[in-house]
Formats: sequence, structure tokens, C-alpha cells
Amino acid sequence: MLAQRTGDAISFTRRDAIRLVSAAAVLVIALTAILGADILPARVTVQVGQLVPSDIRAPRALTFSSTILTEQARTKARAAVAPQYDYTAENGIIVAGAQAAALGAQVAPLETAFEATTTKEQRKAILAEAVPTLSSSERTILEALSPARWPVLRDEAARILDAAERAELRDSDVATTRASLAGRMAGGLSDDERTLAAALIAPLIVPNSSYSATLTDQERDRQAALVAPVTEQILQGEVIVRGGSKLSNTDLEKVQAFGLTEARPDFARLGGWFLLSSLLVGTLLAWIWRFRRDFWHRNNVMFLVGLLLVLATVALKVTAARLALPFILPLAAIGMLVTILLDVEIAVVLAGILAIIAGAVNGNSVELMSYVFLGCVAGAVAVRRGDRLQTFLQAGLVVFIVDALVVSTFSLLGERDLTGIVQLWAASALSAGGSAVAAVGSFAVLGNLFGILTVFQLLELANPSQPLLRRLLVETPGTYHHSIMVGNLAERAAEAIGADPLVTRVAAYYHDIGKLANPLAFIENQAGGENIHDELTPEVSAQILKQHVADGIDLAYKSKLPKTLIAFIPQHHGTAVISYFHARARGLAAAPYGGLSTPEGRQAADAIDIRRFRHVGPKPQTKEAALIMLADSVEASVRSLSSRDEASIRAMVSRIISERLEDGQFDECDLTLRDIERTREAFVAQLLGMYHTRIPYPQNKVVEIESRRAAGGAGGGSTRRE
Repeated sequence: MLAQRTGDAISFTRRDAIRLVSAAAVLVIALTAILGADILPARVTVQVGQLVPSDIRAPRALTFSSTILTEQARTKARAAVAPQYDYTAENGIIVAGAQAAALGAQVAPLETAFEATTTKEQRKAILAEAVPTLSSSERTILEALSPARWPVLRDEAARILDAAERAELRDSDVATTRASLAGRMAGGLSDDERTLAAALIAPLIVPNSSYSATLTDQERDRQAALVAPVTEQILQGEVIVRGGSKLSNTDLEKVQAFGLTEARPDFARLGGWFLLSSLLVGTLLAWIWRFRRDFWHRNNVMFLVGLLLVLATVALKVTAARLALPFILPLAAIGMLVTILLDVEIAVVLAGILAIIAGAVNGNSVELMSYVFLGCVAGAVAVRRGDRLQTFLQAGLVVFIVDALVVSTFSLLGERDLTGIVQLWAASALSAGGSAVAAVGSFAVLGNLFGILTVFQLLELANPSQPLLRRLLVETPGTYHHSIMVGNLAERAAEAIGADPLVTRVAAYYHDIGKLANPLAFIENQAGGENIHDELTPEVSAQILKQHVADGIDLAYKSKLPKTLIAFIPQHHGTAVISYFHARARGLAAAPYGGLSTPEGRQAADAIDIRRFRHVGPKPQTKEAALIMLADSVEASVRSLSSRDEASIRAMVSRIISERLEDGQFDECDLTLRDIERTREAFVAQLLGMYHTRIPYPQNKVVEIESRRAAGGAGGGSTRRE
């Protein structure tokens, strides 16, 4: 296979387990300690009625049932209950029947008086004795009543009495009911007749419903039981008792609900923070192990990610529930920094983790969660490489736009007024501006501190005035020119396949600095002088060539080059064979047997141990290292061509690439077949530009002829093998 992608199946080794446990333990403990810093709040000793010296704030969000407020609501419900009476429909019927019978007994003499057989004298005598409760005026009306009107009056009076007694008639309403009897009469009675009928039944109006203390208490208890417990919802950081005010019973209840009177540790809450920290840290480390193996084994990267996570958590915890303060935090700077120093994918993962923490410490605020996540992602996407100041300013503007849209969205969905929206817009501007300033002011420092290459460092290292490059130019001019050419080739290919062109170019400049230890051992620095390898065995020559890798690593460390660049020095040769000296050794071994054309010669040549002519590696681990390996070989090979037309260059480039592929040099990097083809075309295009044909000027031809004549006259045309 050409490339081993990070997403392929990977075994989880014991070393990985130890690394995971140690990193997770440190981060989980740190985050839990930060998030749970308020589990032991300050103890409140103020008594009810005393002045509270300072504001008492809620250490966390809490919803609890208020016993005092609930009892007040139930007392109010009891007071609202009207007095209860013992009336029932059955009792109304019974009372109505009894009073109807009483009415019948009362008017029985009158029935006799108004019979047709009764004489006037008899009627007058009966009426004088009947119904003693009537007044003189009512009795006069009775005596003047004709026998024909009596049944009508009697029946209407009986009807009204029955109606009054069947309905609920409270003892407190008897007098009112009696006074209204005449007005309730119907049946075409005259006013006098109504008055008489009312007088007849008035004494019979009795209550059928009496006040019941038992029923009243029962109803009050029932209404009180229907009152739901009154809950208090308090946000984290909310002032539950104002300083300078008297402590009331309700205030004390709130204080006690948070355990502030005893200051007990909230172990349940601490456990929640521990679980959240474990989930977040576990997710982060698992993602890095699974998808960023190159980061997983770099302590400086892991420490940087952990440090940024811890610092951001501290900032979020300190500003939690402080109105607009969480919105002012320049957290988008983390997205920018991680993108510049590492890559955008891990920046997005870290943004998601910070967003969860931001929401958790601010009362599970979805708005703040979205604000932090989208702001960090916007900064990561907009900052790109961060190679210019303008890029940071543009990223800050993008972050402001995204943050302003987030707060506007949630303001429209909620109840925030225009003033609140404008205030959060201002907070978004401060956050975005602070993020841009923090990122541009710290990424170079963090890069140096954690040994991570930054764009500015690379640009500085690419400056020809750098000490090592200056030494290459002065002491090994051939190697210097070769390194510049390799850098141009590799950079062009890196742009074609989406690798990092700046890292590739700068690494190419330094890949052969080991040749400074023995410049004349390399033909490009011999300037036409004697070739020392003519006097050495192939094995010794191969060892000298391999030594420049070790010398280069030593010199790079002494010169304090970034470790990322040092890694390219051994990888640019990988484990490739030093083919020239290997072929020379085979030829020398086969010479006594008639050369490679004879079976004995080939057998002697095959006995040569090829491992002595291989570089020690490792093979290229990245696309950039693979490109430098190819560019190094291609540049040297094409330089040796006598004809540099397109066909020759293309054939040489294809041969070099095929040899490296067949030798398995790209097995440990993620270079694909498509990348190989694009690299081939980029090399050919660049080499054609470097070795383009020029018009032969006449002056140049004269100089060439004269130099040949001079050489022939002085040395007799001796030859020398390079």
C-alpha cells in the first residue's frame, strides 16, 4: 500500500493505554477541580432580622420547593373558603313537606269558613279566631276575601312556601326570604291578596341549611391541599439576599436550600463535574488517538492542547453567570491558535468541548454554548495559515459577524429587548477583537515554547542570512544550489497535492546540512577537483555518504533547528539504496569472474550485502518528506543528463518515482497514487522551466573553443572520472 491513513484499523498498545490513563487523569482532575471549586461555599451566620453585611449569591442554579411560600399560599386558599352549610336536597324536601303540612293545619279553619254552607255570621266568627298571627290590617283583608278567591290565594301561598323550603334556605337568610314573599306571589293576586298570602306563610318559613364548622374546616383543608408546592428557581450567580437588608424567613430558607448555613460540600455536584470532565477528556483523547496519531505521540502537542483547555475552563468558570462577561471572553482565539499551530479538525473538536463547558457552567445555556462553538469554528475556518496580519483581522471580523448573529437569533427567540441585543453585540465585538489580538500576539510565542513550527518561524528560517544557510553557501556552494533547486521542486509538488508548501521548501533547504562536515565527499562540492571516492572502496564510500545524515541531525540539534525540520533529514533518504556504489561493488565483485555476464560473476555480485548500502531511515512519514525524497533524487539525476529535453526529463522522473515505489519507500506516509501522478507532472513542469533551452550566442562559442585549446595545450587531454 502507498499510504497508511490515520483512519485505518490501529491496535491500542499498552503504551497507548499508559499514555491515555496518565493524560486523562491529569486533565480530569484539573477540570474537576476548576469546575467544582465552589462546592464548599462560604458559611452564612446571619440570623433572621439581622442585617446582611454583603450580597449573598447563589453558588449554582437550583430549583427547590419553598415551605414558607407554599404555606402562605395555602393559608390564603383557606381564607378564601366561604362558610359551609349542611343543606341537602333530601333535607329540603323533608322540610318543605313538613311546612306544607303545617300550612294545611293552619288554614284548616279557613277552609271551613269559606265553604258555601257556612253563613256570614259563622265565617266571621271563625275568621276572628283563626290565624292569630295576622295583624288587624291583614285580618281585615281576610274578612273581606270572597270564598271564590280563597282557593287561589291558598294555592299560591302553598306553592311559594314549597318553593322556598325546597331550595337551600340558610338561617341567616330567613328574614330576607320572609320579606320578599309578597313579591314572589303570582297567579293574578291583588296586592292585598299577596300581602295576606305572605302573612299566612311567613311564620312557616324556617331554615333548612345551617352553618357547619366541621364542613367549613373540611373545605378549607381540601382547598389548601389543592395548592401545589411553590417552587423557587434561582440561577447561578443570582443575588438571593441583598447586602444591607434584613434577613427574612424566606431569605433564610433560600440560604438553607443551598446549604450555606452549614457550608456542606456538595459531593453530588462534584460527582457531576467529574463525570462531565471524564466524558469530555475521554472524547478528546480518543479522537486524537484515533485520527491524529502524529499528535498522540508528541508530548508538546498534547501539553499545548491540555493547557488551552484548562485555561479556557478557568476563564469560563470565573466569568460564569456574570451577565455579559462570558460573551466577552476571547475564546475564538483558541480556534485560531490550534488551527495555525496544529490543524483545523482538532480546533473544531476542542471548540465543541469548550462549548459544552461554557453551557454547563452558565446554567445549561444553549445560547452561550452555540456562541462559543460557532465563534471558535468561525475563527478556525477564517484564519487559514495565519501568515499575514490581515488574515487575523479578517478572522476577527468573521467571528464578530457569527457571534452577533448567534446572540441576535436567541434574542429573537427569547424575550431580550433591543438594549440587551445591542449590549451583546458590543460584547461580541470585544470578544472577536480580543480573539484576533490574542491569537496574533501569542501564536509565535506558543510555537517557540512548545516546539511547534509557525509560519513566521519558517519564513525566518528560509532567509538566506540564516547561519546554516550562509555556511552552506560559503562552504558547500554546490550543496546549497542543490538544496535551493530541491526546495523549488518540492514546493511546486506540495502545492499540486495539497501538502504544506512552506514547510516542504524550508525543510528542503536544510535536508543536506550534514554535508558541511565533509564537503569534498560529495561531487557537487568538488568543483572539478579530485574525487576522493576514486581511492575508496564502495563500502567505505557508502558509509561516508550515509554519515551525512547523522552529521546533519547533530548539526541541526546544535543549531537549535525545530524538531519538525530535523525529522526531514533522515527521512529524505529513507531506507533507499545508494545505487551508484552498490552497483560499483557488484561490478568489482564480479570482475575476477569475467564480469556480470558470467554466472560466476553474477553469483559473486549477488553475494554483496545490500543492507550495507542502504540508508538507516526511517522511511518518509509525511507527504512533505516523501516529496523532498523524490525531489532530491530527481534533481540530482536530471542534472546528470546530457540532454534535458522533455522526453528525457519525463523518463528520468518516472524512473526515479518507480524505483522509490518498488522499494516501498512510501509505505509509511499517506501519499496516494493520485498524489504521485500530480507530483510527476509538477516535477516535469518545474524542471522544464529550470533547464529551458537558450539561444547559443556567438561570444559563448568563441570562449568555449578557446578554453578547449588552452586545456589541450596544457594537459594533453587527460580524463578524470567523477
